[in-house]
Amino acid sequence: MSRTRLFRAMRLSGSAFLLVLLQSGCGPTNSPRAPDRVSPVVSATDSSQPARGNAKPDSRIYLETFDDGPGGWYGDRRFALPVWDGIAYCYSPWWTDANHAPPGAGYLHLLLWTYTNKAHYQVEDDYTRLLPYRYSRFAEEGHSRNLTNAKLTVRLRGDGDFKGAQMLFLVQAKTDKTTVNSALTGQPFKITRDWSEQTVTLAPDPQQWTCLGARHDMQDEYGCDDIDKVLADVNLDIIFILFPLKVVPAGVDLQDIHTPRAVQDYPVDQQYLPKGLIMLDTIKIEYPN
Repeated sequence: MSRTRLFRAMRLSGSAFLLVLLQSGCGPTNSPRAPDRVSPVVSATDSSQPARGNAKPDSRIYLETFDDGPGGWYGDRRFALPVWDGIAYCYSPWWTDANHAPPGAGYLHLLLWTYTNKAHYQVEDDYTRLLPYRYSRFAEEGHSRNLTNAKLTVRLRGDGDFKGAQMLFLVQAKTDKTTVNSALTGQPFKITRDWSEQTVTLAPDPQQWTCLGARHDMQDEYGCDDIDKVLADVNLDIIFILFPLKVVPAGVDLQDIHTPRAVQDYPVDQQYLPKGLIMLDTIKIEYPN
């Protein structure tokens, strides 16, 4: 089926079609625990490694077209990113990340993400053993982690009811002070039914970025630091997210929903969370001269 016919069928058939076609998608339900094994649904030509014989990439440009599979990008929490015909698919339901719940900036969904530093996926620990693959084209090709004033271009389209959440780019880095998660809230991506190519600039302007901080019991792990310091060495990962989310407990009466952990300690009412499909076929980072 061609890309155009596939997308048109999704629009006409609605969520029922999505549930059938995309049964093992970007992420699981809002289960607090990921499955121990994941069967990636990717194109028949998928390879998480770059094709042999390719020319050495231009160090001034990072380019992911998903023509050879996920390229080391993960879907949702830590799952194999579904790729068909050179297009990455991210669709609901997504895991609800409560690490930055108030007094942090709030809850979010992870759409897709990749490591910028190979040291983080080469280590043996409980987290990396759950990953469906350990690879990042960004890291393996040796692209600079200094993203100051880089231009990020994404070609995407999608459809759904995103409940006011915006698709944002997020950088995560460990500084000499803390581990920082900063979202580019000043330049959100527009999710449209037709393909669009959109470019944002990763300028070290504090007005453009929102530091997500941390929930009450994770402030020793996450915090805030100057955005120019973060962009100068994005040494953990780069992430596309949906933010902010409205989290409402399902079937329980809580005076304070932020002290317990959403999903893990109480169920979340799905009707208040984003629903839909987002498709990407290009992610490009152009470094300044």
